[in-house]
Amino acid sequence: MSAGGREPLADHMSIDWHDLGTAFALYLVLEGLLPFLSPATAQRAFRAMAEAGGRPLRAMGLASMAIGCALLYWIRG
Repeated sequence: MSAGGREPLADHMSIDWHDLGTAFALYLVLEGLLPFLSPATAQRAFRAMAEAGGRPLRAMGLASMAIGCALLYWIRG
C-alpha cells in the first residue's frame, strides 16, 4: 500500500492486450467491408461526409460512440 492507505493506481489497471488487439482487428475488418463490397456506395458516403458540416459529423460520432458503449455494456455485462 502507498502512503495514505491506498493501493497504487497501477495495481487496479490491467489491459488485456489480446482483447484490445482483437477488437482493433475486428474494427478494421468492419471498416473495410463497405469499400470492398461496394466502392461506389463508399465513395458517395465519403463524399457526403466530406460535404457535411461539423455539427452533423459530431452528432454522428456521438451517436456511434453511445451505441458502441451501450453494446459493450450489454455484451460485457
